[in-house]
Amino acid sequence: MTTNHQDNQNHGQNGLQVKEQEVVVVMVPFPAQGHLNQLLQLSRLVSSYNIPVHYVGTASHNLQAKVRVHGWNPLNIFNVHFHDFEIPPFVSCPPDANGTCKFPPHLQTCFNASKQLGHPLAQLLVQLSSTARKVIVIHDSLMGSVLIQEVRVIPNVESYCFHSVSAFSIYLYIWESMGKSIDANDAIPKDIPSLEDCFTKEFLDSISSEYDYRKFNSGNVYNTCRVIESAYMDLLDRETMSNKIKNWALGPFNPVTIVPQKKNRHFCLEWLDKQAPNSVVYVSFGTTTAMNDAQIKELAIGLKQSNQKFIWLVRDVDKADVFSGEVRRVELPKGYEDSVKYTGLVVRDWSPQLEILAHPSTGGFMSHCGWNSCMESMSMGVPIAAWPMHSDQPRNTVLITQVLKVGIFVRDWAHRQEIVTSNMVETAVTRLMASKEGDEMRNKAAELGRQVRQSMREGGVSCTEFNSFVAHITR
Repeated sequence: MTTNHQDNQNHGQNGLQVKEQEVVVVMVPFPAQGHLNQLLQLSRLVSSYNIPVHYVGTASHNLQAKVRVHGWNPLNIFNVHFHDFEIPPFVSCPPDANGTCKFPPHLQTCFNASKQLGHPLAQLLVQLSSTARKVIVIHDSLMGSVLIQEVRVIPNVESYCFHSVSAFSIYLYIWESMGKSIDANDAIPKDIPSLEDCFTKEFLDSISSEYDYRKFNSGNVYNTCRVIESAYMDLLDRETMSNKIKNWALGPFNPVTIVPQKKNRHFCLEWLDKQAPNSVVYVSFGTTTAMNDAQIKELAIGLKQSNQKFIWLVRDVDKADVFSGEVRRVELPKGYEDSVKYTGLVVRDWSPQLEILAHPSTGGFMSHCGWNSCMESMSMGVPIAAWPMHSDQPRNTVLITQVLKVGIFVRDWAHRQEIVTSNMVETAVTRLMASKEGDEMRNKAAELGRQVRQSMREGGVSCTEFNSFVAHITR
């Protein structure tokens, strides 16, 4: 039973075959960009086995997922079906760039309203279960409460919990939730960052409210691969063995082979074409972190002082509805873009991150270390200058810098309340892009990327695990 993952859109068509309507899969994402994207990417992989996939959300969030995806076009895949459900209206508050905790509290109203997807989702599950032999629900770990009743009462519905963060982070969360201290050992480095300032209290309460629903799941799904996190997948397997719950490393979900487009290319890719190999650092901090004006100024000056080529994505963070209302225009120092026109490129719209990371001119990535960005960077073999902001990012940074050794710190999490000065930015960029240490790290990242991509090919560990997962859900 083999399947070639290298062809990301059609890899299921030459190996394991599944008849339509025998088994269908329903994806239930959490309404934040990093979560929406991962389950849409997983939809592409599952659908390549000729399994119909039903992607559930509001019209706005489904559109957000589709227009922002990169590396493939959801409209070109016939068996991914989008369901636009309504939820109660919610207030879309502006982000606060000056908050002590960088977690986005302005999105909480949307998060709360999304828990009202239960009724339309129930109707969909009842409908699908009446015609399909089996309905597989893959839901975000923060959305289990939305569907648990149907999972319990409909005999041919089976659910799997998707964790949007690294296996490393999940293992640490489980360990702490059991009241155990995190002691350094062969798998766990010393000085693991605390969770202080990673989340708001309201969001932590929301996470806690989902724990009880996980006992009804048939397994856990991760966007990782054993090339990267075999030690932590093994640790998770030990933790869930007594409950006979299996953990599946099915990533990377993102395409690992990018075919260059000849038409309608983003202007930053045209700019990258003119640069030397491995000469550009890509700077982006995701969709949920708002920097204040003082920090933006220091970052701008530091990038300029480094004298390294850069692409800097400068845009405000997402609102609860990314298509409505005004967006704050991030102000740079006067005349800044003209002053760096020979070394840097400022991008203010949505950028094709995967294509940027895959471009041969890109040699480094200054990142918040959200798990999407980490997986995309590692699969493309690009080292990271890590600047964590909230959520799982501080612990992802430890995995990247101390365990895998394919990145450096911009700022230690212990100093998160302090501004990152222009000199700190300059030092980090220079270390990553113009030092022997950076060159060695780039070689290590390139080798890791090669191994990750190899794992997706026929016979590779990720391809084999995905085949095993599909065989399991279609048994």
